[in-house]
Amino acid sequence: MSYLSGSEAPKREDRLKSCIAWGGTLHSACNTFCGNGGGCAAGGDREFSQGSICLMLPGISMINTLKDNVNLLHGAVGCGVCSHSQNANARSGGLAHYGRVKDALWVSTALNESEVINGGEGKLRAAIIEVDRLYRPRTITVVSGCVPGLIGDDVDGIVNQVQGEVSARLIPVHCEGFKTKIWATAYDAVYHGLGRTLLDDPEIREPVIPDDEERFRFEEQKKRTVNLLNVSSMGKLDEDELTRLLAMLGLEVNIFPVFADTQAMYKVKYAGFSISTCPTHDDYFCKFLEQEYGIPYILKHMPIGIENTNQWIRDAARFPGKEEAAERIIKNENARLDKALKPYREFFRGKRVFVSAGEFRALATANLLHELGFEIAGLRSFHHDEFAAGEYEKLKKTAGDFPFNIANVQPFEEANLLKRSKPDLFLGHWNGNSTSAKLGIPSHVIYNTGLSYIGYRGAFEIARRLYRQLRNPAFNEHLRRYVNLPYREEWYREDPFKYIKGGADV
Repeated sequence: MSYLSGSEAPKREDRLKSCIAWGGTLHSACNTFCGNGGGCAAGGDREFSQGSICLMLPGISMINTLKDNVNLLHGAVGCGVCSHSQNANARSGGLAHYGRVKDALWVSTALNESEVINGGEGKLRAAIIEVDRLYRPRTITVVSGCVPGLIGDDVDGIVNQVQGEVSARLIPVHCEGFKTKIWATAYDAVYHGLGRTLLDDPEIREPVIPDDEERFRFEEQKKRTVNLLNVSSMGKLDEDELTRLLAMLGLEVNIFPVFADTQAMYKVKYAGFSISTCPTHDDYFCKFLEQEYGIPYILKHMPIGIENTNQWIRDAARFPGKEEAAERIIKNENARLDKALKPYREFFRGKRVFVSAGEFRALATANLLHELGFEIAGLRSFHHDEFAAGEYEKLKKTAGDFPFNIANVQPFEEANLLKRSKPDLFLGHWNGNSTSAKLGIPSHVIYNTGLSYIGYRGAFEIARRLYRQLRNPAFNEHLRRYVNLPYREEWYREDPFKYIKGGADV
């Protein structure tokens, strides 16, 4: 039975045996995780936790990109504040995909004390009707936060009751942050809502065609179509790079779900196969499409880095039987890229880099940086699940051993590790680079939707940007002189994994 038969997605701790607390080295991580079916051998938790985010933030980052959608947050008004910081991406992404600038629309039921005590179902019902009347969107995502989850509001029941009274399609999404510490569960929650509500189109269904020739054309078109599952940390430049490579294999690309048209999401059912750009992000929906519609999927490599991109293309080529064409593409692209990267590799050789990000992006980017000539000084992954084991092994073979930390942000551990490893460069999320910057370490964002990171073009563009940054580290050097981190010197002499219980191997 599919998970989508239930009202909400299961938490990743149960489904994938994921964890958020572990410390040691890459080699010890391989020994711990790769021989354990990919899951966590121990629960992994902290005696002290400095802070993190809840799954609503990455969930909303996907939802805010949907075309002609209003995001109705049911809960405390502050839960939607992250939409303000995400709006620049919604505007620029809308312009790149649809040629128009449009703000992400979000509203909140803003539950007060009385509604927390007496229930917020009546306010939710009224809010849905008002949003539909005011904005006339095609869809309304009804996102449930912690408060309605704690007081027991029947969000799905209200959605089902009011659906016949509004013109918009209602999509319930459960993002109650208290239910899981793995905020990658947000991806499952959004896919769960989309899969349950937007794959049945009222007009276009798979045709029963009596004409054999038309049936043949339909099946051939289906074989040539691939679902490219994108992520909210990708921009149009990265999508164009992957579309270019897939088109060279004779494939037509259906990009889903970020910045997708909600009216056309049913098209994912009419593809020959699906290919993921991030297994952490896409496994839930890929498995659903295979189970419900018989659509096979590729869920293996993130196409960041030269060898990862090579393998990603080879995997994609198997379905249309274009293996020879794939090898020609890889040979030509690698030859051009090697020539372009030569001066950068000479400059990067011997320089040490620390990487911190979501699971697959951190691991794939570390592989790319090693290919560019860097030495890996350390790596932090925001969580661990079964999909990471193969990436650990890749790095173990090529980059040697180095400190490795699984942490849902936890900047105090990061500060300790950075002081010890003394890297020449740090790559992390745009809102997580301040620790390294204040230590005087040149820092670069590990993703920015306006820049290129993926495929062969991404490898070259990252090299160019890092070259410029390392040539002029003056900003970080000045920052270190005048800004201090809030940690005592005694902490830097402690074991960085001191507060991890049942999940450290030192």
